[in-house]
Amino acid sequence: MLEFKKSMIKVFNMTDLGKMRFFLSIEVLQKDNGIYVYQRKYTLEVLRDFGMGESNAVMNPIVPSFKIGKNEEGDRIDETYYKKKISR
Repeated sequence: MLEFKKSMIKVFNMTDLGKMRFFLSIEVLQKDNGIYVYQRKYTLEVLRDFGMGESNAVMNPIVPSFKIGKNEEGDRIDETYYKKKISR
């Protein structure tokens, strides 16, 4: 591995930063028993952007057997808002 790193550094302008911790806003945790990826940072940013940063965490975000229906008298929503928020 060290030889490979040295050859890459000779050819490319790069620096060895050690084990990867983040990649494209995804947290990478490398342990002896495997590599784990988390989107905690990204999820917290999305919650903050939607004004939900201080919301309470729940194990099940929907009430079991709750039926969702369309509210014809509800507020009009911009369909592109969600896409704009998550596509940064």
